[in-house]
Amino acid sequence: MDVDLWDRLPDQIRAEVDSLVSAGRNVHAIALIRERVDPPTPGLHACVDLVDQRFRVVRQGPAGS
Repeated sequence: MDVDLWDRLPDQIRAEVDSLVSAGRNVHAIALIRERVDPPTPGLHACVDLVDQRFRVVRQGPAGS
């Protein structure tokens, strides 16, 4: 996961990204990341990768169960 990109997002936005990913709204999650992260704006590929990683985390749960 692009930890640097995830770390650049405020906690509230991280929670919102996870909520969107949980609801299957990946395109909205990507748009949110690009809109709300501090500059420089990440590329589309980096955002897609991050959303894919967050899907895996959200799906498995915090302990990987």
